[in-house]
Amino acid sequence: MLLCDIGNTSYHFCNENREYKESVKSFDPSSVKEKVYYICVNKALHVKLHSLSNWIDLSEYIDKKKYYQTMGIDRIFAVEAINEGVIIDAGSAVTVDVVKNNEFVGGFIYPGIQAMRKTYENISPALAYSFNFECDLDIMPKNSQDAISYGYLKTLYSEVMSHNLPVILTGGDALEFKKIFRDAKVDEKLIFNSMKKIILQNEDRLC
Repeated sequence: MLLCDIGNTSYHFCNENREYKESVKSFDPSSVKEKVYYICVNKALHVKLHSLSNWIDLSEYIDKKKYYQTMGIDRIFAVEAINEGVIIDAGSAVTVDVVKNNEFVGGFIYPGIQAMRKTYENISPALAYSFNFECDLDIMPKNSQDAISYGYLKTLYSEVMSHNLPVILTGGDALEFKKIFRDAKVDEKLIFNSMKKIILQNEDRLC
């Protein structure tokens, strides 16, 4: 089974044996002859992929009425993967989505590490610090690095923990956020596991 999570810059493939990526700019999806189950946030690719009969758009097998109209399909599939919890997808942006009793409650979008770091740096070169994910969020900081780290992390941490639900981390910076969400589960294949779940649920329709 070949799965593909398509973003704005890359095709992220996964089969039973390995994961690999191909560039959106240079990769030709028609070169793949086997059946591919995919989701795609890149609108420019939709028409091209829909013309390829072996590329199956799994977003068509989701009840999108449960979600708001502009919600990204990657976030929707992350939510579909769990019955209850708070999902933090830590990438170029940090998305946080809350699921209770198998229902999407809502979510929000937070700047990613690099975006927020550049924001501080643009304010003043004196604030050009990396974030300290090991700073104590229970104590007001007394140095500049911890001051910007606290300002970025404390708000996110407090909001997530206020829901009193299990926390699931995914995305490229998941291990960094694991340092503050110490009891969280890291699931680097959350989207792919959700895709497999949707395929199994729609096995008759997908045959």
